[in-house]
Amino acid sequence: MSSLNLDDFTDLIERPDGGVRRDAEARRERQIVPPGSLGRLDDLGEWLAAAQSAVPVRPIERPRVVLFAGDHGVAELGVSARPAGGAGQLVREVLEGGRPVSVLARRLGVPVRIVDMALDCEPEALPEDVVRHRVRRGSGRIDVEDALTLQEAEAAFRAGVAVADEEADSGTDLVVLGDVSVGGTTAAGVLVAALCGVDASVVTGRGGLAIDDLAWMRKCAAIRDALRRARPVLGDQLQLLATVGGADLAAMTGFLLQSAVRKMPVVLDGVVTAACALVGQRIAFRAPDWWLAAHDSGEPGQAKALDRMALEPLLTQGVTVGEGAGGLLALPLVQAAAALAAELPEKAKESEEPETSEASEVSDAAEGSEVPTEQ
Repeated sequence: MSSLNLDDFTDLIERPDGGVRRDAEARRERQIVPPGSLGRLDDLGEWLAAAQSAVPVRPIERPRVVLFAGDHGVAELGVSARPAGGAGQLVREVLEGGRPVSVLARRLGVPVRIVDMALDCEPEALPEDVVRHRVRRGSGRIDVEDALTLQEAEAAFRAGVAVADEEADSGTDLVVLGDVSVGGTTAAGVLVAALCGVDASVVTGRGGLAIDDLAWMRKCAAIRDALRRARPVLGDQLQLLATVGGADLAAMTGFLLQSAVRKMPVVLDGVVTAACALVGQRIAFRAPDWWLAAHDSGEPGQAKALDRMALEPLLTQGVTVGEGAGGLLALPLVQAAAALAAELPEKAKESEEPETSEASEVSDAAEGSEVPTEQ
């Protein structure tokens, strides 16, 4: 039995401040640009004000990319265009600055943090600050076995909570959340299908490198088989993550929920983060109010999850590479919304008209003077 009580998050998570949001809307009414003329930027600015409990909204000055990494045993089935166990190499490339997220982060001046939860490589191959939260080496093959033991799932979930606390305590004011994994989109597809009550074919996408038709069929079959194993444990979200998730997905779920507890907004990247967010919604229904969907990657599982949480993507660029790259593309939009909400001047108040006009003053003067009469 797990000692973790997930029900606590329902009590701990509050919605962003509705009163502050109304104040932000009222301020927007007074600004020189008509309300609605900035489209979704208006909504974004008001959402940020509520999340920060501040009017005017504060600028996003300390954003951070947080990537949870892991290898998934289901990749052995050829469901990914990358080799099974290849996530460690991707992590090294991110650290060396050669991945899309690295380029975008440099350009935007945003630090990137990678958290190894279950990479299939020797821990000595990566820096200590990357591997210190690792739960195990690789996750199990979810079509035939559990991804994790329940104890490992709890450890991974608690690690995600700890990382969220570290970020909040360090002053991070917004997180772009992503994953670095091989086989992660397959596990995400199982979670989405299980929680939305749909068949495997509805959520099976092509992944980051656009797998061919044969690989897609293998992936669909793997999700179908794992889905059979997921349905009996749908009522226990931690057991669900242990059965068909993975250490990286369990950690991301814990991170998302604790970020909501700490009132730290999170931008979701792709299908893997969307699947974890969907699990988080099952645990604490108010939690999605603290999250933004960065972009539409074209993955059907992501679309299904976001629709269930009523989250509308900010961008549609078809970015499937993962690793937080799509999330970073949305960051300037969020920062622009904050700047416009805070810095657009308000309309000048109309000066009150004097009670008497110049003409009436002349008339009054004439009435007060003596008019000579003919003698």
